[in-house]
Amino acid sequence: MNPEIARQINFRSLKQKMLLILAIMLVALSVLMPFAIPRPAGAATTYIYTTFKGDAAADQKLWIYTSSNGINFSHFYNGFGGPTGVLRDPSIMKHSDGKYYIAFTVQSWTTNSTYFAIASSTNLTNWTNVTTVPSGIANTKFTWAPEWFVEGSTVRIITSIGTTAGGDFRPYIYTAQNSALTSWSGPQSMGIGANTIDTFVVKSGSTYHAFVKDENTKFIKRATASSLTGPWSSFTNMFTSGYEGPSVIQMDDGTWRIYIDKYTNGGIWTATSSNLTSWSGLSLMGAYRHGTVLKDPNFSGPTPVPAVYYRITNRNSGKVVDVQNPNMDNGARIGQYTWNAGNWQQWQFVDKGGGYFNLVSRHSGKCLDVNGASTADGATIIQWTCGSGNNQQWQWAAVGSYFQLKARHSGKCLNVVGSATGDGAFLEQRTCSSTNNAMQWTRQ
Repeated sequence: MNPEIARQINFRSLKQKMLLILAIMLVALSVLMPFAIPRPAGAATTYIYTTFKGDAAADQKLWIYTSSNGINFSHFYNGFGGPTGVLRDPSIMKHSDGKYYIAFTVQSWTTNSTYFAIASSTNLTNWTNVTTVPSGIANTKFTWAPEWFVEGSTVRIITSIGTTAGGDFRPYIYTAQNSALTSWSGPQSMGIGANTIDTFVVKSGSTYHAFVKDENTKFIKRATASSLTGPWSSFTNMFTSGYEGPSVIQMDDGTWRIYIDKYTNGGIWTATSSNLTSWSGLSLMGAYRHGTVLKDPNFSGPTPVPAVYYRITNRNSGKVVDVQNPNMDNGARIGQYTWNAGNWQQWQFVDKGGGYFNLVSRHSGKCLDVNGASTADGATIIQWTCGSGNNQQWQWAAVGSYFQLKARHSGKCLNVVGSATGDGAFLEQRTCSSTNNAMQWTRQ
């Protein structure tokens, strides 16, 4: 054989071997690639919390908060009141049409109601009434806490119906009859006994988990079933008594998080679980009420600016502005106390224009307020649901390297009563003096 031809044959053979090796390496790399190289991160999840704030008229509206982690929420919207002007216990769902829907209670807890309502929005700020759904139960006195439960293409709402003056609540299922959610079936019993309220259901695998409030014992309880209509296992107590309005979501990492309303002026508390059975201890999340959280990976609204909170320290005593005996009540006294990093010692400055601010408690969500809008020296300082009153607006006015807090309605200054230096001394308003260190403050 010609030596040149033989060389070319050997070269081609070597080239073929190299191509074969390269092909094998590419196949192996394609198998290993998902583990060797991180995949691009998907869209960030936004957690959308719908709630109401309390029993005052301004609080019985839709309040919406958003979060990137399901724990720290920032205010996004408030104001919608539904067909009656009273909106409580809102439950949120994002439908297949891309719209957000809320189902909600339409009367205060002291007023009879025989139906619940549904509204929709494309942006969480402009809401339209969709329909009202009658309870369909004879002698209905109360129709409370409707909760969405979506399974595949089937959309349901689980609602607590009370038929006596005292309640006697039981959960019933209503099923959407069209995609517009304007037509609904009559009630179907869940097979859960009397005096059970605020029923919230999640499904894990083939098992339904029902979280309820027992109206007799005031415990949150959990039971399981293989069908939404039971039969249900025996209900077991969760946490301690004194909570209601359970809401549960599965986080991005697969764990579960529950939100419950400590309705005796305690705000929303939260805990986590890996299996829906064993739960961590409860921790306070914020001054919200009964509502639900939606996990939305495609949220297109503006990113909320995280709230900044300050401790406000008195020049004379070195102690900080503090909600005394920390609670959530309107009228709770404001005093000074040694800094301990509690939420009741942290305040957000919310710009109200004209150089004035609301001072909003991180603990309660309520505003620093001159009691009764008094203009007198010695008027007490309290917390109160935030409104439009000038007695809740304060000017941060420089006095040398310190500041005074001047009430807009009176022009008087925030002061420690009697220039006291001890824990628990109350705050008042008093005619401003540039030489009184007890009415001079710093913020950090």
